[in-house]
Amino acid sequence: MNSLVQSFQQYSGWRSSVSQALVQYRAAASAAGLLDPALARRLDLANARLSEDKLVVAFVAEFSRGKSELINAIFFAGYGRRILPSSAGRTTMCPTELMYDETLPPSIRLLPIETRAQPESTSDLRARPEAWEVAPLDIASSDGMLEAFRQVSTTKRVSVEDARRYGLYRDDDPDMAQAVGADGMVDISRWRHAIVNFPHPLLRQGLVIVDTPGLNAIGTEPELTLNLIPGADAVLFVVGADTGVTRSDAEVWRQHVGAGPGRLVVMNKVDSLWDELRTPEQVGQQIASQLHSVAQGLSVRPAQVFPVSAKKGLVARINDDPALLARSGIPALEAALSSELIPARQEIARSRMQPDLAAIRELREALLGGRIRSIREQLMDLKSLRGKNQNIVHHMMARIDLERGEFDQSLVKLHGTRAVFSRLSAEVFQHLGMEVIKGEIVAVREAMDRSIFSAGMRDAVRNFFDIATGNLTAAAEKIDEISNMMLVMYRRFSAEHGMVLAAPMAFSMQAYVGQIRAAEAIYQKQFSPTAMLTTSQVVLMQQFFDSIASRVKHTYLLANRDLEAWLKVVMTPLEAQMREHRKQLKQRRLSVARIHAASDDLEEKIQALDVMQQQVQQQVRSLEAAEHALELAIASDLAPLRNAA
Repeated sequence: MNSLVQSFQQYSGWRSSVSQALVQYRAAASAAGLLDPALARRLDLANARLSEDKLVVAFVAEFSRGKSELINAIFFAGYGRRILPSSAGRTTMCPTELMYDETLPPSIRLLPIETRAQPESTSDLRARPEAWEVAPLDIASSDGMLEAFRQVSTTKRVSVEDARRYGLYRDDDPDMAQAVGADGMVDISRWRHAIVNFPHPLLRQGLVIVDTPGLNAIGTEPELTLNLIPGADAVLFVVGADTGVTRSDAEVWRQHVGAGPGRLVVMNKVDSLWDELRTPEQVGQQIASQLHSVAQGLSVRPAQVFPVSAKKGLVARINDDPALLARSGIPALEAALSSELIPARQEIARSRMQPDLAAIRELREALLGGRIRSIREQLMDLKSLRGKNQNIVHHMMARIDLERGEFDQSLVKLHGTRAVFSRLSAEVFQHLGMEVIKGEIVAVREAMDRSIFSAGMRDAVRNFFDIATGNLTAAAEKIDEISNMMLVMYRRFSAEHGMVLAAPMAFSMQAYVGQIRAAEAIYQKQFSPTAMLTTSQVVLMQQFFDSIASRVKHTYLLANRDLEAWLKVVMTPLEAQMREHRKQLKQRRLSVARIHAASDDLEEKIQALDVMQQQVQQQVRSLEAAEHALELAIASDLAPLRNAA
């Protein structure tokens, strides 16, 4: 088992342990009678974040650099043969995702190239099954799988006009002009996008592999430029040891990949430098020289460049040849990926769960803290009755009635706060409404249609970004109003009724604004103000806007979902304590009312409350233990799993 596969399995084991800890916490909360809708929703959200967690590894290169062979060597050597087609020339003609969705049968979903002429992005079309052609995947047959995978390399001949309409032909590109046949037709990919649903063990655990077509597709396929490459946890940028860094390599690295976390350069085909007429030292020097040349060409440190032979690595794994495998350089690349990629992904998963963990802790403290405080107050009341006459009892009942009256007045205030809360919540969603953003998208498309060959196209898109972020900013101001109002209420009720309430949970729109700004930066880089707007660029700009619109809609959907969850729980600690306080006041009055002259009844009641207090304290210890186990599961690293493997 290679180190990357092992590390990913360990990461999957970590997620399973956290999920199990959530199940155990749910059981403990249910046993304590604390599993109200708010807590159940928080636990569900935390579990959903784990189950939806994906680890995306993208392979980017010019054609014939060996991307598919590299994928075969790292992930699929266990099948004893090539799974992805790998041969001279172009074998991957469209972006291809390898993943697994258990709700679908093993298959290859193929999006026809003609959809590029429609005002819908690939992301939008994912939700339309009828737009895709589906080919079955026979996982029991290696030959059948290989044949099915060959679908991604098929082409079709179309007219230059159609290729231009799809954004695949540029009049100012001499290479494209040379590709036009005598019949005026050109070869293009038959498919726009492919999704392979394959029940490989790693894909089952959330790994997603993205195999990209040649570099000429980077920058012309919005899904790659805006979503798949920027969103990948790791990008392996493959160059050839025989070619070094070409001009197109350097351009794509600078504009679309770039140095950063999870970005590695793979210098493939080093076996082309293995020369039997030279000594091993001379061969090593030649590889080192080419490696430094590649590092210099991409402006990265030499340590970021990994010399490998994917072909020899695959052969070595199939033939169980450790010496050849070590020489291929594949293990060193896998070790670098596992040491950098997996811990970074784990840290992201941890940070996403922190708000859920904080909410779970706050709900537990509020509910159990209220119970303990109420029991102690009842005990104080009853113990103070020992040896007291009936007048004292009546006086105590009157005092409790006074407390109930004050509490009822507080409830009236809470109802008023609830009304303001509902109004402000509605105002927030006025800024985040999906119909609002959809209307803006339609307006921009119309403006772009009216502004062909003019700077008005760029202005329309820039205004769209300003409006999209402006709506989020306006929503954030309303959210701040809600937060400040809730903070005042929390403090008031804490002071007036002795409740122990932490500050209400915060909510920020900053992450969603950042997502839109990141999309804007990619768009501006792709279409600089100095770029000339040719017909093909206009088509491409429109296609990019379709993908951007889809990405912004997705960001708004996430913001709506997360905000809705926050609004449902931000008042929960206060309301839960109010319900508990009201219940306990009622019990206190009943307890005092039942105490007459019979001291035996008084002592029995005190003993019952002592037992109840012990039970609640045991519930606290049980939930704190479950919470601590959950915190330990989230905080644990992969080293213990690795040692145990």
